[in-house]
Amino acid sequence: MESTVRDDGPDEAASDLFRVVGRQLRLLRERADLTQRELGERLEYSEDLIRSLERGRRTAQPEFLDAADELLGAGGLLRAAKEDVTRAKARARVKHPAWFRDYARLEADAVEVSFFSTLTYPGLLQTEEYARTTFMSRQPLLDEATIEQRVSARMARQETLTGWPSPMVSAVIDESVLRRSVGGRKVRTGQLEHMRHLATLRSTTIQVLPMGCEDHPALEGPFVLLTPKGGQQLAYLEVQSANRLVTDTEEVRILAARYGSIRAQALSPGESLALIEELAGER
Repeated sequence: MESTVRDDGPDEAASDLFRVVGRQLRLLRERADLTQRELGERLEYSEDLIRSLERGRRTAQPEFLDAADELLGAGGLLRAAKEDVTRAKARARVKHPAWFRDYARLEADAVEVSFFSTLTYPGLLQTEEYARTTFMSRQPLLDEATIEQRVSARMARQETLTGWPSPMVSAVIDESVLRRSVGGRKVRTGQLEHMRHLATLRSTTIQVLPMGCEDHPALEGPFVLLTPKGGQQLAYLEVQSANRLVTDTEEVRILAARYGSIRAQALSPGESLALIEELAGER
């Protein structure tokens, strides 16, 4: 993942390379007569990640290329791309809207990130389809190019989850978020399946705040806590068109205390996973 956000457009050479690698992955998968879900299960990655890689929207980590090369019998074809992909990633430019760049830089270097979400899934945990739906719903309306650019940027942020070392990520998500059909049933189910996969990662803890919870200390809204490598814990607030990085020690302490209370009131990780699996299985 890029820790520096530049103002200019995406590196077309890098984008072309990622698409070529994605096409190679798709052809090898189809030759092996595997679906995207089946390949993901065998490699212990989500179906959404496989789909994004094949479309060239996300870049493959070296360990993924090694594992996929062996599983698909590629004879070194995917493994040979590791060096070129690594160089291309170093040159790639991810463009975030100006108001989000400071947070994106900090998130890229964070050793710990904690989310409390009440309306949507955290961007770091969204599927490509769910992210696209959220951007398409914005008003004033965004043009198609901007939507695709922001979807790609959001997907690029997620590479931190599969890299090494990965940050410790925890999320407390209101149950209403899981039940809301953003983008329709297919998008909702895909997002729930993705959350089920994320819940199995050693570095990620997912908890659901049940709708039966009558009150909690963060009724004022969602927030993010993050700890940059070697730095003090910060907070990030975003409501409608307003956003703010919180650096004041006392404000951050209060939000951290609230987060601790919310986690205590939420379902355990095991109970949360069971609820996610139940909702994902609904038809």
